Amino acid sequence: MNLLKALLTVGGMTFLSRILGFVRDTLIARIFGAGMLTDAFFVAFKIPNLLRRISAEGAFSQAFVPILAEYKNRRTHKETHDLINHVATLLGLFLVLLSIAGMLAAPWVVEISAPGFSADKAKFDLTIDLLRITFPYIFFISLVSLSGGVLNTYGNFSVPAFTPVWLNVAFIAASLLAAPYFNHSIMVLAWAVFVGGILQLIYQIPYLLKIGLIPRISWNLHDEGVWRILKLMGPAVFGVSIAQISLLINTIFASFLDTGSVSWLYYADRLMEFPTGVLGVALGTILLPSLSKSVADKEDKEYSRLLDWGLRLTFMLALPAAVALAVLSVPLVSGLFHYGAFNAHDVEMTRQALVAYSFGLLGLILVKVLAPAFYSRQNIKTPVKIALFVLASTQLMNLIFIKPFAHAGLALAIGLGACMNAGLLYYYLRKANVYVPQAGWISFLSKLLMAVTLMALVLHYLAGADQIWLNYKLMPKLIHLSILLLVGSLTYFLSLMIMGISIKDFIHRTKI
Repeated sequence: MNLLKALLTVGGMTFLSRILGFVRDTLIARIFGAGMLTDAFFVAFKIPNLLRRISAEGAFSQAFVPILAEYKNRRTHKETHDLINHVATLLGLFLVLLSIAGMLAAPWVVEISAPGFSADKAKFDLTIDLLRITFPYIFFISLVSLSGGVLNTYGNFSVPAFTPVWLNVAFIAASLLAAPYFNHSIMVLAWAVFVGGILQLIYQIPYLLKIGLIPRISWNLHDEGVWRILKLMGPAVFGVSIAQISLLINTIFASFLDTGSVSWLYYADRLMEFPTGVLGVALGTILLPSLSKSVADKEDKEYSRLLDWGLRLTFMLALPAAVALAVLSVPLVSGLFHYGAFNAHDVEMTRQALVAYSFGLLGLILVKVLAPAFYSRQNIKTPVKIALFVLASTQLMNLIFIKPFAHAGLALAIGLGACMNAGLLYYYLRKANVYVPQAGWISFLSKLLMAVTLMALVLHYLAGADQIWLNYKLMPKLIHLSILLLVGSLTYFLSLMIMGISIKDFIHRTKI
């Protein structure tokens, strides 16, 4: 398998999903702005999303995919299918109970996750109503993550990467077509989350049938593979929970700040998630099965080459993305969200959060590459220890930054915490001598810095004054923004080519 081709496929699908995500968020910003309604919805949507990352995309994937890859490579198809059946049954039962508990305990969940809302009864009650609708999303999306793990392990990366498109389609259709029929129009977004979860699960079923691995209800707690996964999930849940607790604490802090703070952080985070998703998630997705196979086959040199390949790609693509987000913060926020109820003040507040987040983009994406290096070796304890230290450090930075920078201080703490996380993961990989960097890193990084500096100067000159972007009409704004992105990309990649670095240098073939 050509890893670069797989990365471009997954990245392309994720890119489409993110574009539709921006359409979704532009509609939400235009219709609802940044205020009480959106603060309530974003909290209600964030809670099942946090639990999803803990139970599915986080701890579950880290424990499930390496074991599944081992079964695929060393055991029969029937044994592999039995493992999937037993895991799916156990996961499904847990998710049903969790969803019911979450809906019943919604008032207490909101009180804990956004205590500042209790001062406004209307806001607090609305958040509870929204949460009761969105909470079952965790059931559907966790099963989607299980299915995606199976498909990725069998070399089908495009279907799981495309799946999130259906959530955005549900949001867009609900916002445009269904909102007028609801007494409280923000409710339509909660139902879009519910329907989007169902659509994503249905979409993956035919592809599981094609490889003969559709999960069936089969209860067997004596399955050795299930217990190995559960054993790995213990520290994994703890580790992933630490990262999500950090995000939850940020929401708690933001709930006490000015109305709109939760929304400003959300919109800035959405811009950050574009490169994080297109590059970071895509790299992590294709690297975990490949790294797991190299560990299972005891191919230490291939393991090291794979990791080096992922790290170089991360630096080459994430570094310019971080700089561009900071330099083009006003054009990006204005171009995507400055419509309707989203006013100039919202643009400035979101810009502040985006610039703060940009300091941590490289770290956020590096973690997506470095963490699978541990998970593939079924070593989850080390990332957990690091995460604990990073959690404590992030909260200390929150306390330091929140007074001078308000909501932007929370974003800065998250970003710097991600850089600290990446640095520690790298340090322990090198300390264990399981990763040996390939030659040429100093020359490679020097060339990247020169190309990024030139790109930043060009973008700053062409962007013009911030006021221009606040006064622009829709089409001139989008055209100017498109030109900036095109010229910036050309400047960067042409500079690299002149210095002898080409994307073709990153073609890497491996078996899966």
